[in-house]
Amino acid sequence: AASPTTQTAPEQLFNLLFPAGNTSEDYLNILHSVRFNTASAYMRVSNPVNSSKLSLIEKGICEDIQCKNEELVIEKQGLYLIYCHLNFYFSNCSNNPTDLKIELLVNDTINRQTLSTWCASDTCQEKSFKTLFLLHLTHLNTKDRISVRLNQPEFLNVVFLPNENVLGVLRYSDKM
Repeated sequence: AASPTTQTAPEQLFNLLFPAGNTSEDYLNILHSVRFNTASAYMRVSNPVNSSKLSLIEKGICEDIQCKNEELVIEKQGLYLIYCHLNFYFSNCSNNPTDLKIELLVNDTINRQTLSTWCASDTCQEKSFKTLFLLHLTHLNTKDRISVRLNQPEFLNVVFLPNENVLGVLRYSDKM
């Protein structure tokens, strides 16, 4: 494997986003230790407060991006990598399928979405967990607003894994 100093920018970015065996808190420590010459945000998310959008917790990184209660506001246009990692908790198993939809919004318009149907299995006891990950590479302009909306935010796991629900944004390039 290449050493960190001989890796290309995409390899370094990939290794930062997906280091083997690390948790979200470890990602935050890694991002704090590496100086980007670009915009970046890494925020914990929680259940919505006054709307259907997830709340951003004031914990993490916010450089050259405005971090507000429910959205990130881009300050420099460019090509951005956006990712959202969410954990869900079902306290009661149900025989009915449950659709979980994550919507990545740019300026309150769906820019990317993922849908997963959770079905209880025969081995389901009293509770179940599910993890969804959304990754998106897109061009963003100055003042673009990024937020995340869930169709069923009540299932977001803020009990057992509150620090593992994150929204991250990295400015990949200033070119399209």
